[in-house]
Amino acid sequence: MKELIFSHTFLPALEQYGEREAIVDGGYRATWNAHAERVARLSHALANRLGVSPQDRFAVLALNSHQYLELWHAAFVGAGVINPLNLRLAPKELAYIVGDSGTEVVFTDATFAPLVAAARAELGADDPIREVVLIGEGEVEHTASYEALVAEASPELPAEPEETDPVVLMYTGGTTGLPKGVLLEHRAEMLNVYHAAMTLGGLELETYLMQTPMFHAASMLGILGPPVLGARVVFIPMFNPDGVLDLIEAYEVTDTLMVPTMIGLCLASEKYGPERLASLRRLVYGASPMPEATLARLQAELPDLELIQGYGMTEGASTVTLLLPEDHAPGSPRLRSVGRPVLGVQVSIQDAEGNRLPRGEIGEVCARGGNFMREYWNKPEATEETFRGGWYHTGDAGYLDEDGYLFLVDRVKDMIVTGGENVYSAEVESAISTHVAVAQVAVIGIPHETWGEAVHAIVVPKPGVEIAAEAIIAHAREYIAGYKVPKSVEIRTEPLPLSGAMKVLKRDLRAPHWEGRDKRIG
Repeated sequence: MKELIFSHTFLPALEQYGEREAIVDGGYRATWNAHAERVARLSHALANRLGVSPQDRFAVLALNSHQYLELWHAAFVGAGVINPLNLRLAPKELAYIVGDSGTEVVFTDATFAPLVAAARAELGADDPIREVVLIGEGEVEHTASYEALVAEASPELPAEPEETDPVVLMYTGGTTGLPKGVLLEHRAEMLNVYHAAMTLGGLELETYLMQTPMFHAASMLGILGPPVLGARVVFIPMFNPDGVLDLIEAYEVTDTLMVPTMIGLCLASEKYGPERLASLRRLVYGASPMPEATLARLQAELPDLELIQGYGMTEGASTVTLLLPEDHAPGSPRLRSVGRPVLGVQVSIQDAEGNRLPRGEIGEVCARGGNFMREYWNKPEATEETFRGGWYHTGDAGYLDEDGYLFLVDRVKDMIVTGGENVYSAEVESAISTHVAVAQVAVIGIPHETWGEAVHAIVVPKPGVEIAAEAIIAHAREYIAGYKVPKSVEIRTEPLPLSGAMKVLKRDLRAPHWEGRDKRIG
């Protein structure tokens, strides 16, 4: 068994760390050796019981768990191509992904098995699924039990994959039309780990809390880092701030990754206190802009915490730039950046014609390196368009300063054009977020007969706090130019709609304002 596992370069640390505790998942505990044996048995079951070849896709629609990590690791030892499914998608979207990917085997749990059934009903006679494997217990329709498959299989690994073999087919959220499947190779994923480690001067993990949803690229640090370093992984099935605080304190978590929305919700919890995060040594954040007020509070209340910001995307196997701990000096202008490209990745700023722009000029952020996807699945035209000129075109607007730090100003599609002026919603959101009464804010463009679009802010105040729209406008005016200041503000008590990756769903906020109009900001 050990010789089989050690022959795979994905799990080189097991020889040294095999008897260390690897997994804490509710009442379940396992060492790395025990985890590796289950991965080997799962890999054997995929091939011999479920008929999944190394090039076949198998889907996962489930909460975070040790079984989900086993499925990821089975893909990385070459048992198949994992297709992790977004928990927030509607049955029609899931049906499209299953049909487009040709997925025949789906792993799910009792929480999401009804969604799998609904997607299959949408597919009807075109349903390609032949096996539904149930993770855990539940009175739901399935054809196989995950634990039975693992128990009955032999601990035998497949042949070690080639660098250019596919390992993950991860579908984007579909915010601008149908979801696109991002096909990533082993080389891209592993290179991304080494790029980040080299840039950080080494990768350190001791106890990692897996709280980002495991269908998302933001979870790759927790999927790929611990088996290489022999670190422990603690799981929370789905993010909730009180549960996160409890687990960090109980298991002395040293490392985790959170998107800014998650950080803000933890800080806003009635159970929050800086002492509850005392064990944290490193916090990686990214996926959306960090409000200045949230960052300032973190630095004030947890001065010894190393903060690392990551910027990237699914198509880049997650990480393109890093803002390192030494760049997080309070008040530094670099805090508004997302750092510099990781070693092995190039970044350029280009205009609409593909010309590279000089430092300081705003254009589209483009990148290239060995960690980028092979293709969009079944979409050769989209692949060619995205990689035009040999660069991956991110759809983000930004600029590079003289020291090579990348500053993002917005998604290109989120830019508001009002009276001929470009307004970047992230900048307006950052200004409004510094108001002491604001818990959440989103800024969108809404139709205006004179200006084309008007800047509109949607604000959720902190619990028990009242604030007037006029106060938000006056506050913003202190920080940003007049044409960027919201012309209207909506105060709402319910939280802003979030995607499965905890990003604000601006398309949902825009929809009522643009309904029935020719132009629709997407």
